[in-house]
Amino acid sequence: MAADLDLVNLFIIAGGTLAIPILAFFASFLLWPAVLIKVYYWYWRRTLGLQVRYADCGGYRFCYSCRGKPGMRPSILMLHGFSAHKDTWLTVVKKILILILDIRHPCETKFDNHLEDLEQSNYTLSIPLIPTTIEEMEDTFRLCFHVRFKIPQQILQGLIDVRQPHNKFYQEVFMEIVGEKSRYALQEHLHLITAPLQLIWGKQDQVVDVSGAAVIAETLPGCRVDLLENCGHSVVMERPCRTAKLILEFIIMQQDARGDTKKSS
Repeated sequence: MAADLDLVNLFIIAGGTLAIPILAFFASFLLWPAVLIKVYYWYWRRTLGLQVRYADCGGYRFCYSCRGKPGMRPSILMLHGFSAHKDTWLTVVKKILILILDIRHPCETKFDNHLEDLEQSNYTLSIPLIPTTIEEMEDTFRLCFHVRFKIPQQILQGLIDVRQPHNKFYQEVFMEIVGEKSRYALQEHLHLITAPLQLIWGKQDQVVDVSGAAVIAETLPGCRVDLLENCGHSVVMERPCRTAKLILEFIIMQQDARGDTKKSS
């Protein structure tokens, strides 16, 4: 009888031990989804060996992730686009080097139409790519991704909550981007780029039309252009494996070219 009672107690303890984390997960998912998203980012940064650091510049504090120590080999810098964040790169941070360029160009996209409406409203409408409601977040996903997928509202709300503390900064950056001094800064300075350049662009990009690749290639004929089928603006999130493979190929090609130059000299 005592043995049976011990066995029952053992099952109760084991069941309680399993139930607590499960209940905690569902409670977080329903009540605090932002916490789950932050834990997800933390887990992958830790798994990949990334350290979070800060740099102060111009009255702002910038947060970045890094791995390893500076040495003889070139460092790899990954820059995200407007209103994104460093953890965007977690899916490909093991292997790739990329610089995101957000430019304006002659061809219109849905994002350009949003900007025109925003200008006509004297910037009283909501700013694209800075969502503050679940509906606006859904619109942002439709704008940035070619593939359509259903995201639970709890996750959408969590993403909004994670971004909320930074929205004021995003708005300041946005006003600088659309200002007359910087609106066409990239086009005006393209000819100054001398480093090897690779463009990876989604053919179905609705934020920056794919024709922008031709604009850059015309100014910099030596750059490599890779266009991805069935891919929108967020190439890193929609096609991470393909993006990593293309950039690895580009890096190896540059290393081989430098090796051949040294041999010939």
